Amino acid sequence: MIRPLAPQDRDNIHRLLLETHTFNEMEISVAMEVLDTCIGSGDESGYMILCHDDAAGELAGYICFGAVPLTDYSYDIYWIAVAPASSRKGLGAALLSEVEKIVAARGGTRIYLDTSSTSPYEKARCFYEKFGYRRLSVLPDFYRKGDDKIIYVKEIVP
Repeated sequence: MIRPLAPQDRDNIHRLLLETHTFNEMEISVAMEVLDTCIGSGDESGYMILCHDDAAGELAGYICFGAVPLTDYSYDIYWIAVAPASSRKGLGAALLSEVEKIVAARGGTRIYLDTSSTSPYEKARCFYEKFGYRRLSVLPDFYRKGDDKIIYVKEIVP
C-alpha cells in the first residue's frame, strides 16, 4: 500500500537506507535532513514523500520528490529506496508510477533524477532506464574523482 509519510516513519526510513547498503553516511545524513524538513514543514518544505508498506504493514520502500524551484513544470526525484527483502517485487515500480501520476495531475511534464556512476548504483541506473528514464547528461568527476553524476529525464504527459 502506498501512503503519505507519517512522522513515525522516520526511524524505519533511516533503517531502510542503512539496509540497502547503497548509500554512504553523508548521503543518509542528507536524506534524513530532507525527511526531517518534510516532517516539520509538510507541503511548505517543497518535498513530498510517499511510503510503501508490505503485506504485513511494515515500511518496505519510500520515495521523495518535489517541484524544481523556479520552474513551471519540472520535478525532481531526490530519493528512492526499497528494503532488500522487498526488492524485485514491484514496490519501486509502484512508487515511481505513483509519482508520475501525481506529477501529471499537477501539470508537470518532466521528471529529473540523478545518480552516481559507481557500481553500488548500477541497479538504480538499470531500474530508471527500464522505466523510460533517458540518460540526459554525465558530469565527469562530479562527486569525487571517478564518480560521475548521471542525470536522467522522463517526459510526462499531463
